[in-house]
Formats: sequence, structure tokens, C-alpha cells
Amino acid sequence: MGCTRDAILEALENLTADEFKKFKLKLLSVPLRDGYGRIPRGPLQSMDAVDLTDKLVSFYREAYSAELTAQVLQDMGMREAAEWLQNITGKGSAAGPAEITAPTQKAAVSSGPHFVDRHRADLIARVTDVDGVLDALYGKVLAEEQYQAVRVEATNPLKMRKLYSFAPAWDLTCKDLLLEALKNTQPYLVADLEKKS
Repeated sequence: MGCTRDAILEALENLTADEFKKFKLKLLSVPLRDGYGRIPRGPLQSMDAVDLTDKLVSFYREAYSAELTAQVLQDMGMREAAEWLQNITGKGSAAGPAEITAPTQKAAVSSGPHFVDRHRADLIARVTDVDGVLDALYGKVLAEEQYQAVRVEATNPLKMRKLYSFAPAWDLTCKDLLLEALKNTQPYLVADLEKKS
């Protein structure tokens, strides 16, 4: 999963300053799939390539964010960059809808790794209310210094990555508490990931 994010970041970092500015401008007007909103203009203007990559992946998920990035590059006349990104990620314009209509299954029923382990990459990329999750885990799963260590990270993906750095010491109860916190703070995200399970 991380290779899609890396490919988007590489594509954005290869743009000149003027091209990057144009990319952000085009992103505000490119047609979007049904059900997707636009990244707000205010925050978008001040983002660098890393921030924009994180925002694209958290806003549009990895598959559609790669497709959308390629589409904007194509609209800018940067056909080679768009084709390179599509080849690397395997996300042409036909990719996407199948995963949205995947059959629903309950995560709790399936055997194997715990939900929070199976969906680690998606949760790191897509959780937007990390502070709400931290507050739910404080004192139950996280000690004060762990709680503070996660909170000081600059972006939500970095916070989630830091939170996962403590996971090897967790038992099943701790993981269940994290899942409960995610269900309470990010119900739509959890429901979407359960469809993939």
C-alpha cells in the first residue's frame, strides 16, 4: 500500500515550483467521482509535496488519489508523468469502483490478524481524528508519556505511525480498545474497511 503513496509523492516532488502551483490550482477544478469532496482551498495553498500527498491519500484513499493525481498531471499536459504514475501504481482510470462495491463482511467474524493489524496502512493514511482516538486510549492503553509522544507529531499519519510503534506490546484487549475508539470517532472509515475484510 505504501508504494502508491511513495509514487504520488515522487510525482509531486518532480514538479517545478510553478508546475506544483498549477497542480494545486487544477486540483480545485478537476471533475471528481461521485461521493468525493474537494480539499479546501485555504489549507491546500500552503501545502508542500509531503503534506499534499498525505492529504490526497487521506481524502481520496490510495487507489483514487493515484488516479486523480494522474488525471491532474494529464490535464496539465504532463502525459509522461501521468503514465509513469499509472504504471507504477497500476491505477488507470478504470480502477476503483470495484473496491467500493465489495461485499460487506464483519471484521470481528473473520479469523487471522486483528482488524487494527490487517488495516494498519489504511488506518495510518486515513484516520483524521487521532486526538479523539488518543483521548479514548489514554490511561487504558497509553501511559502519559506515550500519549504525549503521539500528540507532538506534526500530521495525522505521523501520529498514527507513532501510535502503532507501541502496538507490539499490546495484547488483544488493547487492540480491541483501539478498534472501539476508531468505531466511536471514525465510524464511516471503520465501516469502509470492514467491507474490504
